[in-house]
This record gives sequence, structure tokens and C-alpha cells, in this order.
Amino acid sequence: MGDVTTATHRLPSAGFSITIRVSVRADASAIGRLTTAVGEAGGVVTAVDVVDSDSTAVVVDLTCDTADSAHAEQVVACLEKLDGVDVRKVSDRTFLLHLGGKIEVTPKVALRNRDELSRAYTPGVARVCLAIAENPDDARRLTIKRNTVAVVTDGSAVLGLGNIGPAAAMPVMEGKAALFKRFGGVDAWPVALDTQDTEEIISIVRAIAPAYGGINLEDIAAPRCFEIEERLREMLDIPVFHDDQHGTAICVLAALTNALRVVGKSMGDIRVVVSGAGAAGTAIIKLLLRQGVGDVIATDRPGALHRGMTGLTGAWPWLVENTNKAGYTGDLKGALRGADVFIGVSAPNLLTGDDIATMAPDSIVFALANPDPEVDPREAREHAAIVATGRSDQPNQINNVLAFPGVFRGMLDAQAREFTEAMAVAAAQAIADSVGEDKLNPSVIVPSVFDARVAPAVAAAVRAAAKGPHLDSTVDGEPSSAPSPVERV
Repeated sequence: MGDVTTATHRLPSAGFSITIRVSVRADASAIGRLTTAVGEAGGVVTAVDVVDSDSTAVVVDLTCDTADSAHAEQVVACLEKLDGVDVRKVSDRTFLLHLGGKIEVTPKVALRNRDELSRAYTPGVARVCLAIAENPDDARRLTIKRNTVAVVTDGSAVLGLGNIGPAAAMPVMEGKAALFKRFGGVDAWPVALDTQDTEEIISIVRAIAPAYGGINLEDIAAPRCFEIEERLREMLDIPVFHDDQHGTAICVLAALTNALRVVGKSMGDIRVVVSGAGAAGTAIIKLLLRQGVGDVIATDRPGALHRGMTGLTGAWPWLVENTNKAGYTGDLKGALRGADVFIGVSAPNLLTGDDIATMAPDSIVFALANPDPEVDPREAREHAAIVATGRSDQPNQINNVLAFPGVFRGMLDAQAREFTEAMAVAAAQAIADSVGEDKLNPSVIVPSVFDARVAPAVAAAVRAAAKGPHLDSTVDGEPSSAPSPVERV
């Protein structure tokens, strides 16, 4: 197949899954020739379905994972070069999944007759409105505020794609809302704002807050995200949680807790190098320092952040004063020499396996840039004791879905008015403990994102950390000791 089988350094994944409908001559080797061609092109066949056949030909839907759009085209080109093969249609399964969006609103009440309509809407609803007007806190019990979160973005820092705007950010926000529901039972809704002005964002979120029990800030660029979160936390009586900061930090702390258990090192003795001193990197560093990590070197485009640097903005002045004890002034690769832990929340392909080889024995590598990590995990595993990425097709996936559904479930159940550091630490410990010491090994330092025990464990830990007066007894998130709506109205 010659030049068509150009190799890609990226790993095939379900994110670039395609289904190719092909007609092939009916003979004993027909299917084998198709799957072999896909494999030689670097694709991974995940399903083969026979759609139709006659005495001369077979029509097959061939589903395969590819590395990116260009790679998908290469796979198709390989099939088109085969004798007796007619490629009829190529479907991108990710785009098909997004047709019409990924979430919807479903009423909780049936509205089957006039009586039900009278209670759900006029005239009965007026009594509930008056009860809330008399006691605004009743909105947490008698409206969707009890279980609803706004997922707010301005589209300025979407995944690894950068400033692509609010409309292009919507598929991510919809996905986030779907994850909230699937893993935490939380009703979440995208709020994509057509402004990147700090004051406007704060004003808008403050204005819409009465309808929500929590605010999840998402994909807002640093350093603006820090001010937005801080000021909204001061203004609002509901939790404000920037997932790119706190969700990532919680998951990293959980993974590092278990990784250190595996390699037999303690938090206070290790040196950590963090690549990327933006929202996620800063939050990770702050949480690790509060947990007593030995030392952290933060690196970004200028190299290692160190005392004496000028023109610093955002969180960088704080970082230069609280990290890099030895005053290292070089680049990322130099900072790695002798380090125990590398945490990457930056950009792809910054390092090679040779760079990882310079780290301390039993090193730990968390290369979390998505979709392509800072170092090829296959190369990193040749030298590091433990390797984790953000990818679902690699062992040790560090994914924020381990944290935010349970964190918000716990805060909503506790009717919390703020997100606290104690909640973050409790959530991280709950995630780490979900693995179980008897299950820990270099390939299993975090639970699966589909582990049904994780979100309830995180929620329970967050509720306990909230220490609300209504935590004495709860059933399905409803405080049993609180007055009922009937008693209140």
C-alpha cells in the first residue's frame, strides 16, 4: 500500500471512530482483506457487520478507531486501493452522536389531567411562589434549584483547542451536562456567554444564580478565570466551582496519593515538576503544597518560574514566592532531572522517553494534555514506574468525571453555600480509597470512571466536609429532619 499507509504518532481512539460501508467480492478471504488493510494503515477494527450480500458480493459496515481526521482518510484510501472493493459511504461516528445535541429537558410530572395541571401550574403554583417569596431558602426545596447546576463558559479555553468561542464550546458543555446526570444524578445546563469581558461574565452569572444550586465554571482562560471565580464566590450564596482548576486538582491529588503508595514514597519527600502554570496547574500546585509536598517546580513557556522574574501577572507572583525552593532557572527538561513526579497540564509532545529517564528511580508521570499527552505514554513507561494520562484508551485515566459529579452531588445534598478546600481534600481521598489497597498496582491507581461506587463515595465525603446542621440523617439527598414543604406552606 506504499505511501498511503503513512504512520501517525498519535494513538487511535474512539474519538475518531468511523464506520465505512464497503462492497467487496464474495470470497473466503474478503473480510480478512478488509481488516488487514485497516490494520496496515494503523487503524483498529472494533466491529464488522454484514449489511447485505448476494452471490457475488458482500456489503460490510467496517467500524474502526483512527488517530485523527487525516488518519481516517488514510484508512479509507487504503481500502479504496484494494481490488474488488467499493467504498460506498464513510460516517464519522462522533459527528453522528452530536446530531441535534446530547441533552434534553424532560418533565418530572405527567400533566395527564386538569387536576395535575392545576397543581403544577395555575392556580396551585401561586401558593408555592408566595411561600418562596416569604422564605427564599424554600427555593432550594421547592424548585429545580435543589438539583440544578449552571455550566458556564465563554469559550476562551476549550479543551486544548484554545479560544474558539461560545458556540463552538457548546458540544463540550453539553457533554459536561450529560456527565453530571449520568454519574451524579445532577441536572446541569450549558450557559455559553457571548462575551469574554470579566465584568460582564460576573454580572450575568450573578443575575442568573437564583435558578441554580451551584455554578460550574468551565473552559474560561487564565488569568481571567481566577478573578471571576473569586468574586462570584464572594457574591453568591451557592457553591462556585471552576472544574478546570479544582476538578483537575482533586483527581491529580487522588492519583498521586495512590501512586505514592505503590512506589513507597511519601508526599513530604518528593519533588514535583508541573508543566503548565495556568488554571489547572496552579490549582494542582496549591492543593499539593497544602498537603505537604516536598517541593514543586512550576514551568511554562518562559521556563521554570522562580524568584526574580519580572512582569508577572495572574497567579504567577504567588507561584514564584511559594515554589522552586532551590531557585532553578532553566527549562522543563532540566527541571525533570532527579524529580520524583512529572505532572503535565500543558501541550503535547514536549518530552521524550530520554527525558523521563533522567528522573529519580520509581518516577511517576502524569501526562494529561489531551488528546495528545506531553510525552508518548509508551515511551514514558520504559523508564517511569507509573504513567497516567487523560486518555480513555490508556491505563490510569485521570479524568475530572471522577470528581465533579460527586462533588456537586454532595454540595447540593448538603445545601452548601460554598466550595471549600476541606471538600477538595475529602473528595480526593474518597477517589483514592475507592481503588482499595488490595487492588493497587502500577496500572491501577485510580478507579474506572464507570465505577458506580465513586460518585456516591465522593458525595458522602463532601457532605461530611460541609458539616451542615442538616446532615444528621439524609435519605436520597433529602434531609429527613427538615420540615416538609406541606408543613412550611
